[in-house]
Amino acid sequence: MAANKAFNATKSERLFDILNIVFMSLVVIVTLYPFLNVLAISLNDSTDTVRGGIYIWPRELTLENYKTIFQYSGLLTGLKISILRTVSGTLLGLLSASMIAYTLSRPDFRAKKFVSTFLALTMYFSGGLIPTYILMRDLNLIGTFWVYILPGLVSAFNVFVVRSFIDGLPYALQESAKLDGANDFTIYWRIILPLCKPVLATIALFLAVGQWNEWFSTYLYNGSKANLTTLQYELMKVLQSTQQGSGASRNANDMAQQMAQISPESIKMAITIVVTVPILLVYPFLQRYFVGGMTLGAVKA
Repeated sequence: MAANKAFNATKSERLFDILNIVFMSLVVIVTLYPFLNVLAISLNDSTDTVRGGIYIWPRELTLENYKTIFQYSGLLTGLKISILRTVSGTLLGLLSASMIAYTLSRPDFRAKKFVSTFLALTMYFSGGLIPTYILMRDLNLIGTFWVYILPGLVSAFNVFVVRSFIDGLPYALQESAKLDGANDFTIYWRIILPLCKPVLATIALFLAVGQWNEWFSTYLYNGSKANLTTLQYELMKVLQSTQQGSGASRNANDMAQQMAQISPESIKMAITIVVTVPILLVYPFLQRYFVGGMTLGAVKA
């Protein structure tokens, strides 16, 4: 049946199919080439990279760039803290956003307009860097792990996206659950959350990428705390050491000598791969929910 349909297609339909295939192939190439180029440079010999001409395949394959990165003593601690920060920040961020969104979606919540307006204002105005630092200091969060989690626990954008999704659900589900004796928390936990999987997966991806890539908070609040360093902050120091020609590992002299043989470009590309691959591994598990969460969550304002 499909073969007959393809055979009977008009010339304009066949031309459209050909152009569509060519266009989508170009999109794939444009999308994949930068990543493949970065991967090739990170796997290529550093001295050979200076010559240029590396495209999607390394000319002299080597792992020395990655060995140089992982020689830094604080990298393992940074990896543990980054994973813990990403998991904790994502789970707590999802919980807070979904609870506030569920509350704002309730028509019997009298402060709904005030809270929504207050959250919307936070999207346009902020206290600035210095007031934020003073606030963290007064809350005794500086030098603690919670300075990574609490400041970004509630995001107005995430709350509005989840609320829009909940508004699109039939309110009769909540009414019938109330008739069966369910309280508000039971309705939220057993009815609303399971139905919000697409939008929660979308928000989870936003939160995870933000927490994983964040390094400035470490620099600002925990730069002197070796036990609270993050992977991105340590890799930033590796890149700075490479560019300055000095090292920060166990043996500074040996590292400085090694850095003289490693080009900053190769280290930069290797660092890019190290921080990108973990998130790329998570994305396929959330991909089937991602499109549905964004489109369904945008039905209502």
